[in-house]
Amino acid sequence: MRDMSDFQRGHIVSAHLAGASAAKMATLLSVSRAAVPKFMMAHTNHGKTSSAKGNSGRNSKLSERDHHTLKRIVSKNHRTTVAKVTAELNIHLVDPVSIKKVQELHKSNIHGRPAIAKRLIPEINAKK
Repeated sequence: MRDMSDFQRGHIVSAHLAGASAAKMATLLSVSRAAVPKFMMAHTNHGKTSSAKGNSGRNSKLSERDHHTLKRIVSKNHRTTVAKVTAELNIHLVDPVSIKKVQELHKSNIHGRPAIAKRLIPEINAKK
């Protein structure tokens, strides 16, 4: 089911709405006969036409509460190093995390320094 293109998925949905059989859809789009009912079941139950999961299924090491703690630590001092943030975070956690894990702060929308507003037009050209 993963190897079907979006085009094929759309055709399966439209053929199903038109009343075509699963075997006819499979031969028309050259996909396996088992994939068509499996896809239609996922489409009718969950309303999605894509089966790509997006992650490996492994649970995140940091919970939602840990992310909030991490945001609080970083917001206290934006210019602190990753090693210091990791050390302070590990004080609050039951299972300590590595520096590598804390470096993935962009997943939590946590950034070390606040963004500086940059003018689109340089000051010299703005006066003209």
